[in-house]
Amino acid sequence: MAVAQTLGNTPVVAPRAPRSWRGIAWRRFSSNRIAFASAIFLLGMAIVALLAPLIAPYDPNEVDILYTHTRPSGEHLLGTDESGRDVLSRLIVGSRASMSVGVIAMVISIALGSLVGSASGFLGRAVDSVLMRFTDGMMAIPYFFLVLIVVAVFGSSFRNIVIVIGVTSWMVVARIVRSEVLRLRHLDFVLAARTLGASEGQILLRHIVPHTVPSIIVAATLGVANAILLESALSYLGLGIQPPQASWGNMLSNSQAYLWENPLLPIYPGVLILLAVLAYNFLGDALRDALDPQYREGNL
Repeated sequence: MAVAQTLGNTPVVAPRAPRSWRGIAWRRFSSNRIAFASAIFLLGMAIVALLAPLIAPYDPNEVDILYTHTRPSGEHLLGTDESGRDVLSRLIVGSRASMSVGVIAMVISIALGSLVGSASGFLGRAVDSVLMRFTDGMMAIPYFFLVLIVVAVFGSSFRNIVIVIGVTSWMVVARIVRSEVLRLRHLDFVLAARTLGASEGQILLRHIVPHTVPSIIVAATLGVANAILLESALSYLGLGIQPPQASWGNMLSNSQAYLWENPLLPIYPGVLILLAVLAYNFLGDALRDALDPQYREGNL
């Protein structure tokens, strides 16, 4: 806070200490109410996914053919499905599968994309040309159909789905990281580190890559949303997480045959998929604005 002083009869206001970029980024992010609510929602979903076996009121795979398609009640808060299984329990346990696919696939995608993008941008010349042409070739292949083919050939286990989504979605991250490395590699602090005798590996890992983290964080949030959507689409087509293991996608797929008998059944997983994807997108947009150096000074 500025402190007023006097010089003769003229008041002098001491200059305000500059805020750190972390403080400015946090103020920008926290002032975005939608993004802040999205972050709280996603944190809650993560806690639910981690504690799913403890939170679920019933065994999600317990079948009771005498109580199929029951309406919401005190015993079953969201009713039961076509096999008499508790819908709320399956939604809670299904969040673990859907959220896990999104997060793990994102980690694989970020690791591959960061590796390719860093090497391409820092080494340049022939390495950059080869890696970027390979990246362009991967981006030219229809993403969804590539995933469909791989899953159909190698099977639709949880491991296969996570790996195939991760290894087919790194291209955008590679492009983002490459552009950041190209921007940073000729700046003064990199030249200073090179002058002081730092090796090329140290310059890349200690001085350049940390500056790409904000862009990677934004790409990660959007990548999780895309992975959740893709897993849901695969499960809807019968190539995703396989029953009896619950996921939001296969719950949505199973419920389509009972749309008229129990119209609430597809609404629950559909709404959760919608909210999760929107929350990740809102979070990604807010982080992009908050971490963008062009916006750090702003009016804050």
